[in-house]
Amino acid sequence: MNAWEPLTAGDAASGADAFDVARAAGEGEPPPTPLVFASPHSGRIYPSDMMAASSLDATAIRRSEDAYVDDLIDQAPALGAALIRARLARAYIDVNREPFELDPAMFADELPEFARARTARVAAGLGAIARVVSEGQEIYARKLTYAEAHARIEGAHKPYHAALARLIAEAKGAHGFAILVDWHSMPSAAARGAGRRGGCDVVLGDRFGASCADVLTARVEDALETMGYRVTRNSPYAGGYTTEHYGRPARRVHALQIEINRAIYLDEARLEPTAGFARLKADLETLTRSLATADWRGLA
Repeated sequence: MNAWEPLTAGDAASGADAFDVARAAGEGEPPPTPLVFASPHSGRIYPSDMMAASSLDATAIRRSEDAYVDDLIDQAPALGAALIRARLARAYIDVNREPFELDPAMFADELPEFARARTARVAAGLGAIARVVSEGQEIYARKLTYAEAHARIEGAHKPYHAALARLIAEAKGAHGFAILVDWHSMPSAAARGAGRRGGCDVVLGDRFGASCADVLTARVEDALETMGYRVTRNSPYAGGYTTEHYGRPARRVHALQIEINRAIYLDEARLEPTAGFARLKADLETLTRSLATADWRGLA
């Protein structure tokens, strides 16, 4: 597993830093399954320009990470699923948001009209460039400029989604349809208030049935519950930008968001994996193998 990976002083983030892709087949070969896995919030590179503007230390600023989710699913390519993983921290640029979902109050200069977002996420401080970390702490000690935001969007957000769109197109081209699974983790406090009494271990978000066929959600739900996990649907997370943007069942692209309770694999205070990490990773490998070998012809 990787430790926190800050870029050194003077480094600036580039497209090469933004993400990595692992295909289940060689370049130019058709993917063996319709599965595409994504981990948009597990990046742990914090570029120096961000850290220079931040009022938080390295530990505090990591509170918003979906820590180690990329490691939990890193076996996916060997099992037949393409995998894209963000490397840049979500606090630097959140690729699970609209690219110009920005908070005007964060900027010293005036934003273009199209970038003056008025969404609930922006109001909460969690737009494409976050104002706060998950515990509500303000990230920045100064106002940003629109030029800084534009550079992050052009250098990271757009390349990530261009790569993800290619993976989906490759899967659909080879199989007639694609299945995107967007992997996340949630604070245990959010999980405690979700679903049934006593909380949940996993939330499946399918935009209340709009982003994928029910057979996909049900198959994942059944598999996880058989393993002993408490699963709920769409509350408190129904799916973010990725699920909404790509999930088009009528166009044969199905997208499902999976949120994992951090308490079952992570020491949330120290941001270190616990003994539960190995069991969860093994179970997710079993789930991935099941999805990779399933008969999905009904989705096509």
